[in-house]
Amino acid sequence: MEKIKRTIYIIAILWLRQIKRYIRSRTRMLGSLGQPILFLVALGFGFGPIFEKAGGGDYIQFLAPGIIAMTIIFTAIFSGIEVIADKQFGFLKETLVAPVSRYSIMIGRTLGGATVAVVQGIIIFILAVIIGFHPLITLSFPLAFVYMILIALFFTGLGTAIGSVLDDMHAFPLIINFLIMPLFFLSGALFPLKNLSQAINIAAMINPLSYGVDGIRGVLVGQVHFGLLTDFTVLVAFSVFILFLGSYLFSKIKV
Repeated sequence: MEKIKRTIYIIAILWLRQIKRYIRSRTRMLGSLGQPILFLVALGFGFGPIFEKAGGGDYIQFLAPGIIAMTIIFTAIFSGIEVIADKQFGFLKETLVAPVSRYSIMIGRTLGGATVAVVQGIIIFILAVIIGFHPLITLSFPLAFVYMILIALFFTGLGTAIGSVLDDMHAFPLIINFLIMPLFFLSGALFPLKNLSQAINIAAMINPLSYGVDGIRGVLVGQVHFGLLTDFTVLVAFSVFILFLGSYLFSKIKV
């Protein structure tokens, strides 16, 4: 019982550290919102008339869930760079020598990074509503936040896994952009996944973000490609897998 209490305490402390770092860094907070707002306004109003003429309806309605997901994944995965920073500045060494499980440390960091990412996603959701997004307010509305949390957990775990095996802070953004941009553009965040080539369809089906975007869009707009149950099941499976992988790699860190 005492061991469980200590584990929960460690997780809570590391979660709180991530939250405090986010609150105290106003530059990071505002900077991470700039790109999503640009995408939402520029693409939403720029391609809106073309999308509407093609029979797709209001593009802002279609685009907003994808931009919310984009905000979450970029915020979540870049939390992994903090692992490298903590290695270089010695904080991680002090943490790892403590008489606690490395898995507890990883879980606390992951939950903190995921919380920050979800908060960013909620902020973009509110801004999207101000710009002109009109979500469906139904009994299933809270499910949108479930999908947001699952996306955040997966990409925070992925960022932690990558940060655990890297020591170069300059290499991290390059690798992340190499991974994230294809995942984002092939997720259906910017365009419908219907009537695409077989290669694009296959890429979308093996892309975990596709199911996150589809789940959020299905709940908020009512447009579903895979099915809400499929989206949830696949996201849970991917999240569990990457959290186990991230925990394993984090446990192997040598500082």
